[in-house]
Amino acid sequence: MARSAKTETAPPRNPERSRERILSAALREFASKGFAGARVDAIARRAAINKRMLYHYFGNKEKLFRAVLRQKVAERRAWGANLSSDPAERLPFWFKTACEDADWIRLLEWEALQGDGQKAIDEDERRAQSADWLRRLRQRQSRGELSSQFDARHLALAMQSLTMYPMAFPQLTRFIMGRTIDDPKFQKAHAEFLKKFASAFRPMNAETVKINFAK
Repeated sequence: MARSAKTETAPPRNPERSRERILSAALREFASKGFAGARVDAIARRAAINKRMLYHYFGNKEKLFRAVLRQKVAERRAWGANLSSDPAERLPFWFKTACEDADWIRLLEWEALQGDGQKAIDEDERRAQSADWLRRLRQRQSRGELSSQFDARHLALAMQSLTMYPMAFPQLTRFIMGRTIDDPKFQKAHAEFLKKFASAFRPMNAETVKINFAK
């Protein structure tokens, strides 16, 4: 009877919550050590879960890495869908996002360092996502929301560089700016810079060109 009572009072498993804990712990471990250096044992400890259950949910380390990537990309796509198309709003937003998600930037850096020119994990899916982003950029160009003077691929690369570079290279940011990436004064100043610099991505009509030349 005591055994039955213990079974009845045991808290039910919550697979979704367990998966979320594992994904969160995996992001921190991959960001800290890269895919090659990350250990499933360490991820299980971070998530406070049995390693056997981790394998049950995700199969192996590569599949877990793929799941982390897909979660982060889906998160960003959801945020981007609700943003204004104005680059003066989008650039500061993505810069703020980078400042608040250093683990994501570090994970991408580790992936670049450890890749050795090989095909990236989940590369086909990620290429497809990039192609979709480029398609949307070209649509914004055709609607006159972005300059059509530039190849959409270069626009995409420039936007990512402007918003992610300070967090990706915090030491260079500190050398140049004299402030750390987490300094609120630097973050505010760079966000203001991005708002002004966003004019470079907008279409230039004849009147704008005249004004610029007059300056």
